[in-house]
Amino acid sequence: MIIDVHTHVYPEKIVKRAVAKLESASGVQATTDGTKSGLMSSMKEAGIDYSLLLPVATSVKQVDKINAEAAETNAESSETGLLSFGGIHPDTENYKEVLEQVKAYGLKGIKLHPDYQNTFFDDIRYKRIVAKATELGLYIMVHAGEDIGMPEPVHCCPEHVLSVLEETETDKLILAHMGGWKRWDKVEELLAGQKVYFDTAFSVDCMTGVKDMLTEEQFIRLVRKHGADKILFGTDSPWSSQKDYVDWMNRIALTGEERKQIFGENAKKIVELS
Repeated sequence: MIIDVHTHVYPEKIVKRAVAKLESASGVQATTDGTKSGLMSSMKEAGIDYSLLLPVATSVKQVDKINAEAAETNAESSETGLLSFGGIHPDTENYKEVLEQVKAYGLKGIKLHPDYQNTFFDDIRYKRIVAKATELGLYIMVHAGEDIGMPEPVHCCPEHVLSVLEETETDKLILAHMGGWKRWDKVEELLAGQKVYFDTAFSVDCMTGVKDMLTEEQFIRLVRKHGADKILFGTDSPWSSQKDYVDWMNRIALTGEERKQIFGENAKKIVELS
């Protein structure tokens, strides 16, 4: 089974505008049209069984709608192969109630994006959210490292993550982009071996036109230093090709057991698939 734990789609009303804006900001061309149907076609081509959608709340007023729609996505997952995390914004005052609703919806986690939410990850508001989510058994996927479409400062560096881990003692944290996009030396120094997951999204050199990505040698070294049991397959579709990612993972010098864990065995426990 292959599970892509890091994908995005956009509302039908704004999808063309949203994709065009993000292409312009990042200099990266989308590999699907940004819709659910486009993602499903990509999954079929790549041989991916499930994709996890990661909605980002850029304002408090979006949160309730995001979570209700995530629950609807999960209700249809047996037909579509699409799953979804929920979302929350650091300015959400009733964050405990919102996270309890996420749990009641049956969602398995939430997505945080410190850059889009303009909040450093070691901020007390995030720490409170992480602590409560962990108490409820919810996973927390966070954009880590630089964002190709955003200016400085970087709002989630390995040092911020260490502060969150020390204060919350969470074991539910998933750091996107192999622990911190383009901060991989610091990731290897400070985070490898910690009780966190890394996902592989938008991080490896199967992507044309994006510089300074992890080479096969760097990727395998980081996987083995951190532990293949804590690596999750993700692509960041539509911002990278699911098929190219699958082909790259099948080509590189991982062991069969490492590949099996990364492709789906680790993620199955998180999204609770049999």
